[in-house]
Amino acid sequence: MSDYWCPESSFMLFSRRRNFIKRISLTTVQICLAAFGVIFVILPLIFRYSVTLQRGILFLTFITYPRDLDLSNPSSVGLYATRSFFLNVRDSDVDNETTNNEESRKTSVIRIGIWHVLPRHVAKRFAKELHDVFDDNDRNVTEIKDETLDLLESVMKTSFPSINRENENFFYERLMKMPGNTVILYLHGNTASRGSGHRLDVYKMLRNLGYHVIALDYRGYGDSDPISPTEEGVVRDAMTVYNYICNITTNPVIIWGHSLGTGVATNMLSQLNYMNEKGPKGVILESPFTNIRDEIRQHPFARPFKHLPWFDLTIARPMYSNSLRFESDQHISEFRQPIMILHAEDDYVVPFQLGYQLYRIALDTRGKSWGPVEFHRFEASHHYGHKYIVHAPELPELVKNFISTYRNEVF
Repeated sequence: MSDYWCPESSFMLFSRRRNFIKRISLTTVQICLAAFGVIFVILPLIFRYSVTLQRGILFLTFITYPRDLDLSNPSSVGLYATRSFFLNVRDSDVDNETTNNEESRKTSVIRIGIWHVLPRHVAKRFAKELHDVFDDNDRNVTEIKDETLDLLESVMKTSFPSINRENENFFYERLMKMPGNTVILYLHGNTASRGSGHRLDVYKMLRNLGYHVIALDYRGYGDSDPISPTEEGVVRDAMTVYNYICNITTNPVIIWGHSLGTGVATNMLSQLNYMNEKGPKGVILESPFTNIRDEIRQHPFARPFKHLPWFDLTIARPMYSNSLRFESDQHISEFRQPIMILHAEDDYVVPFQLGYQLYRIALDTRGKSWGPVEFHRFEASHHYGHKYIVHAPELPELVKNFISTYRNEVF
């Protein structure tokens, strides 16, 4: 049997292959165009008209870690001598997505979760009464000479021979109001809760320096009520806790804000100044930004979108229209307190240039007689990124110097 070549059969085979390739190419192009339309056109349009989605992307309350954290038991994450309690926030809640009618406004009460971390030297004195395991292996500990506590220790131990659920709040509040103390109100960023790892490291550093630490979860976070956060709402939560502290003690209060918490802090201080209310002695801004519009443009998640011609129309501008602004570049010139800014060069969540830009704005716009503004840069070679400036060995001394310098000053 002899082989033979058929030109017609070969041509037909080639033609079929070519048509098949054309169909595949056309299908691929159609899929790519559809994906482009969904990702870069439809999703931005949905984002523009959905306040719920805008809040969700900004506050990220759906991201929780660690998963099984029991916030009612701080000792489970290594925080001895720490109480967990709740405060009620009176709130006027409006659903902006459905109506702007004043009749829809209703006053409600929102419960927010809080920790009060005792200073290390205080926890050591009352370890027996607190029935807590005192960790005596902490590093970077400042030995505190507390003359007031020396005088009142025996009285406190007589009044509180054992700390239990019934007297715990009264015991902690009595300690906080003792003269000579300093209270740090910590305002965390978005995602997770007051119990996430890097925040615990901040509390431990501050307690080792001898400060009381009050840390809250805004609405929608942690064990606080699952209410959708707004800028106005989270600032009201912070203000409620600040007023609680001021009602308990006349001791100096320092605000520490991290990331989104820096926007909460500057907004709150601006409001306190506007209402002519007593403000804190100073504010520490860790990894701050200028405003949400700038932060969105610089955030890694926005890189695929920020060069689109409709980026401002569909993403940045709608958030401003719905009062999700956190305009620290404006608020920083509306209060007189001293400011310390901390920022790492390798911060890719809130880029370093935004923190430095905020510093320059503060220098240019604040009054000459107001509290000074400090800026501390942490080199990229240390790899502190967005969360771990707390690991910088020089940080405790920077914080201690800032607080000791301004805790008794009035601006």
